[in-house]
Amino acid sequence: MSKNKLKTEKPESKKPRGNDPNVLKQDKEVEVKVKELVKDERTHKVLGVICLLLSLYCFIAFTSYLFTWEEDQDKVFRYSASLLLMDMDSVKVENLLGRLGAFVSHWFFYKGFGIASYLFCYLFFVLGVNFVVGRRVFRIWRNVKYILFGLLFISTTAAFVSMLSDFPWGGAMGDAVNTWLIGFLGRAGAALLLMVAGLSWLIWKYNLDFQWMERQFKAKPKPAVTPVAVPEPAIIAVTPQAATTNTKEPKRKNGLKESGVSVIPPPSDNTELPEMQLVERNDASITLIPPANLAAHEEEVEEEEEEEVLEEQEEEAGPLLYIEETVEQTASRGKKKPNTEDVAWEIKPPVVENEEEEEVAPVRQPVQMDPYEPTLDLRDYKYPSLELLDNHSTEKIVQDASELDRNKNQIIDTLKNYDISIQKISATVGPTVTLYEIVPAAGVRISRIKNLEDDIALSLSALGIRIIAPIPGKGTIGIEVPNVKKSIVSLRNLLASEKFQQSSMELPIAIGKKIDNENFIADLAKMPHLLMAGATGQGKSVGINTLLVSLLYKKHPSQLKFVLVDPKKVELSLYKLIEKHFLAKLPGEEEAIITDTKKVIHTLNALCIEMDLRYDLLKEAGTRNIKEYNNKFVQRRLNPQRGHRYLPFVVLVIDEFADLIMTAGKEVEMPIARLAQLARAVGIHLIIATQRPSVNIITGTIKANFPARIAFKVSSKIDSRTILDIGGAEQLIGQGDMLVSFNGELVRLQCAFVDTPEVEKVAEYIGEQRAYPEAYLLPEYVDEKEMEGREISLQDRDPLFEEAARVIVQNQQGSTSLLQRRMKLGYNRAGRLMDQLEAAGIVGPNMGSKAREVNVKTEADLEMILDDLG
Repeated sequence: MSKNKLKTEKPESKKPRGNDPNVLKQDKEVEVKVKELVKDERTHKVLGVICLLLSLYCFIAFTSYLFTWEEDQDKVFRYSASLLLMDMDSVKVENLLGRLGAFVSHWFFYKGFGIASYLFCYLFFVLGVNFVVGRRVFRIWRNVKYILFGLLFISTTAAFVSMLSDFPWGGAMGDAVNTWLIGFLGRAGAALLLMVAGLSWLIWKYNLDFQWMERQFKAKPKPAVTPVAVPEPAIIAVTPQAATTNTKEPKRKNGLKESGVSVIPPPSDNTELPEMQLVERNDASITLIPPANLAAHEEEVEEEEEEEVLEEQEEEAGPLLYIEETVEQTASRGKKKPNTEDVAWEIKPPVVENEEEEEVAPVRQPVQMDPYEPTLDLRDYKYPSLELLDNHSTEKIVQDASELDRNKNQIIDTLKNYDISIQKISATVGPTVTLYEIVPAAGVRISRIKNLEDDIALSLSALGIRIIAPIPGKGTIGIEVPNVKKSIVSLRNLLASEKFQQSSMELPIAIGKKIDNENFIADLAKMPHLLMAGATGQGKSVGINTLLVSLLYKKHPSQLKFVLVDPKKVELSLYKLIEKHFLAKLPGEEEAIITDTKKVIHTLNALCIEMDLRYDLLKEAGTRNIKEYNNKFVQRRLNPQRGHRYLPFVVLVIDEFADLIMTAGKEVEMPIARLAQLARAVGIHLIIATQRPSVNIITGTIKANFPARIAFKVSSKIDSRTILDIGGAEQLIGQGDMLVSFNGELVRLQCAFVDTPEVEKVAEYIGEQRAYPEAYLLPEYVDEKEMEGREISLQDRDPLFEEAARVIVQNQQGSTSLLQRRMKLGYNRAGRLMDQLEAAGIVGPNMGSKAREVNVKTEADLEMILDDLG
């Protein structure tokens, strides 16, 4: 019945709405939201017109107050604000803008800043022009700073100068500051301070030049003796411009004259020749200057050279050609008429490509706009300080000489017992392990030393002996022996290091220190995913906290978001304090830290949807990765109205992966495999930790896409091969001792230590600052199994039905992918919305790969349909 009613009433209601524009306008205004109203261009223009009118109003009122203040001041004093509410006949004022103008002018001039109040007119004018034009014509903050300085300086100076005047030139503010200055510095001191302040502002604003003072005090040079017929040799400097012009047309007879060089003929024999010097000019001309004026001219040339430094950097000047005349040539030149044909003249121009310049049509320069700054939403955000972290150790590693000497002798004796001689042995002391590098004698097989691993451990009475045969990149064999006294590597020392502070990495993580005490800082964006494994209690949770705190110390909340999965429910609960700053979650969820297995599945699939949406944005923008895309967006080359936005990095952290595989299996493994394969380019990175590195947990599909791996101490060599594809992790000593496989290199590190109270202090410091209204929302995911068997009913419409209908009608494109991009929806929900729109008659049936036909052409028709649906 509802469909028949819809079809019969639609033609009747369409006609009066189409003929009455007032009804249509009223329907549109009802749907306007406050947020859209604030961002609307028309709102900005209205505000601009209001500001311009305020500027004009204040200017007229202030100017009128200069001439009518004596007549109006007593009335304002007598009636105060009640003057505005009185009848026109009872009280009359002389101000051109009436009682309001007299009252406003009195407050600004008498009780405010005096003559400096005109700066408020300028402020309203600047705001009005920027709003009306729609772009930044005037710099707002720079003008605000100048206005604040002007209000203080002009009002104080005016009050100081006009202390005997009845007119409030400085206002109440100027009189108060002036009285305090005179009482503190005296009248002469206050005058001197005002002069210094005014002169300082002029120098800062206009960069005044004081070189004229130097010229005034510099002594004038004495005139030189001028010989009659023996002038000094002259040097002619010809610039490349003249040379280039001359070589283009070599058939001209007088190349020097036509090349732009001004030639002054020599005097006759009867006249005395003063001493002359030829000075190069930038315009390729030659000027004769007497010695008396040469010093001043050289100073002018130096000033011009300093002013043209930037131009010389842009235009590469070619070499100058210097021609020296002898005295005989100069004397003979005075006897002959100037004729350039008698002189052998040759100018070798610099090599210039494309000498024939073609006329290029002027290119219209685009409007320069300030780059987008994503951190402005939280401009007051302060990064955590290093004082929040404890220093658990010192930078210097304690070396026990007796221990080193004893271990060295034991290694040499053990090798000698098996007839293995060595040429050299050296030791490198690390935080927890000492590396002994040996150079075997010629003819010794490496495999013989490798097989003595257990014997060396027995002789040294130590656990965790590891032999590296050979060390990559070196011609030595390494034997790692644990130290008796181990040092703790503090995360604070790593974060304070220059390598981390000045790092240009996109996602820098401070992991630990190598054996040679070098800080190991890696870029998670280059890894691009990290797999961590180790037995219980060997430092995995501390390692995860180290990675997270490193990123918190380096990135702004607008640049990074975390998706935290904590099946154990207690390991990552400290980070709930930074939910609105750094965490991401599903829409409608109360907690951002995911502990329920079912919600984990939804979150992983939502991340896959986010990945697909980001790839659609990259495709539309013509970029290959998130860095190029964000650079384009920051340069304002992408339109936000088309769905483009600044994309933060997203880091997925799973603390116990084995529990998820046991409970969910393929439902968890498949989205993680997709993310590991594809998500790197769009800024989604994974950190997965497990205490059970078996082949049914860390499958081949996952291992293939996790090139960076960290192995803490494991129980068996099989587990070490599962995580690292090589043995060695079973020989670690625990407590943060780990092996890192990255870029095809296996490195032994001591993980940086950060305690739980330190993490809590960092989270509290960030959580107390101003945050976003809510956490970063991932796209909504609806399980297909939950939607099976449900019929499409318009009575049970999706909450986003009306918004989706408006998007479709406004764009006149019935595409599911359009709803995904504009509304950040998953494919399932967008498809369900499209089916509901088809049931409502807004779009046509599915047409395969083509977009559906949109049956509703105007928003007015859409509003009628929505009203009928209720």
